[in-house]
Amino acid sequence: MSAPSATLDLHQASSSDRPSVQTPKETERSDSGQIEGSITSAEGEAVHQDISMEPQEDNDGRTFVEVISEKYSPDNFPCRRGPGMGVVVVPTAGPQGSPLKERLNLPSVLVLNGCGISQAGDQAGIAAFCAHVRELDLSHNKLQDWHEISKIVSNIPKLKFLNLSSNPLAGMTLEPRCTEAFCRIHRLVLNNTQVSWDTVLLLIREIPELEELFLCLNEYSSLSASGVACPSLRLLHITDNSLQDWAEVRKFGSMFPSLDTLVMSNNNLASIQDNKDVLQRLFPNLRSINLHNSGLNRWEDIEKLNFFPKLVEVRLQGIPLLQTYTNVERRSLMIAQLPAISQLNGSVVTDSERIDAERFFIRYHLDYPEEELPYRYHSLVTKYGKLEPLAEIDLRPRCRAQVEVHCEEKVEQLNIRLDQTVAGLKKQLTRVVQLSTNSMRLYYIDKNSAFGPEEMKYNTRALHSYSIQDGDEILVVPKTK
Repeated sequence: MSAPSATLDLHQASSSDRPSVQTPKETERSDSGQIEGSITSAEGEAVHQDISMEPQEDNDGRTFVEVISEKYSPDNFPCRRGPGMGVVVVPTAGPQGSPLKERLNLPSVLVLNGCGISQAGDQAGIAAFCAHVRELDLSHNKLQDWHEISKIVSNIPKLKFLNLSSNPLAGMTLEPRCTEAFCRIHRLVLNNTQVSWDTVLLLIREIPELEELFLCLNEYSSLSASGVACPSLRLLHITDNSLQDWAEVRKFGSMFPSLDTLVMSNNNLASIQDNKDVLQRLFPNLRSINLHNSGLNRWEDIEKLNFFPKLVEVRLQGIPLLQTYTNVERRSLMIAQLPAISQLNGSVVTDSERIDAERFFIRYHLDYPEEELPYRYHSLVTKYGKLEPLAEIDLRPRCRAQVEVHCEEKVEQLNIRLDQTVAGLKKQLTRVVQLSTNSMRLYYIDKNSAFGPEEMKYNTRALHSYSIQDGDEILVVPKTK
């Protein structure tokens, strides 16, 4: 088949036709009280489920060329507004029965997730139709042959983003001759593929400008180190695996010397074992780390986060160490332990919040024995001095008061409820002064006031509004007929 000719046209792809990066959902509640939504893509976008085209039931799967020919034909994908430059491709010739249409409206961002793709199909057609494509989402397909994947990728010369999530790649061997096809990729997503770690290392060695790598849900528990570093990688997303030993995490430092962001939540990491010198040498550029739902259970591990020289953002929820603390205690103690961070669990740490947290930290440890005081305590005492405990002030309204009741020559001590009304007090006094409620006048005498008695005229007025205190007096005067 002779290659089709492609003509650029200013057609726009739908804004919903964007590649998605499926990563395990992490519902995060920031310490400021805001819910940070489920993390489902590298850009924080929801996973796109394309419903414009239901894959046919085919045990052998379908070819890449068949799918794009059907999905992006003018019948199924009319020209419409949205980001992403599109092309119209007119094949010059083709064999009888070729899936290629006379024209396709093809965007530069292809979302082909869940389409039953298992093979590449005609490579000449891929080269003609996809010469301008920059992002390709092939997640949830039936691709299990790296040779077929390389046929697709090698014929898309401008491809920078590739998502292969949830394709059955467990045990599949990547031949070295196929790796060259991936050399132009900048962002690679291999979530839930069970791709072997050796295959990952082979890909890393052949992708000189790889910037982002997603390896979630692949059941990694131990990792072999690579003899060749990947200095271009900035982000490693390796959540929901089985990494428990810091010795495995340490390997990321030598493999990715420019690593900026490390996301490894939902790994049962037990501790951070390296000292300051090693952490500074291995992770000189790390600015953000996510250790949600790890196994950290010692404050010493939290203190070691200070040894990463550029770390400014930390996410640490759901760890055993913090389970017994209140929300306020967790955030305050964490902020005080990490003086260099500017964001904790997605919330910005303000200057005033840091001051309050550090002062809270000092008071929290006032009753600790000297041998149990953390190192940070002494540095904060140097900064603020040894603070006194805060006075406990109860601002709740008083419920009761002990007053003296005077009626003619009679004086009695009476405990009264302050949440009742004047009418309620009169009813209580009938048992003391032997007068009916309609036969008495009441006067309130504030023992600390220079003013005279205040008549309690209004039966519906609440007693607490008089600010009655213990020792004040209630004067009962019989009404004259």
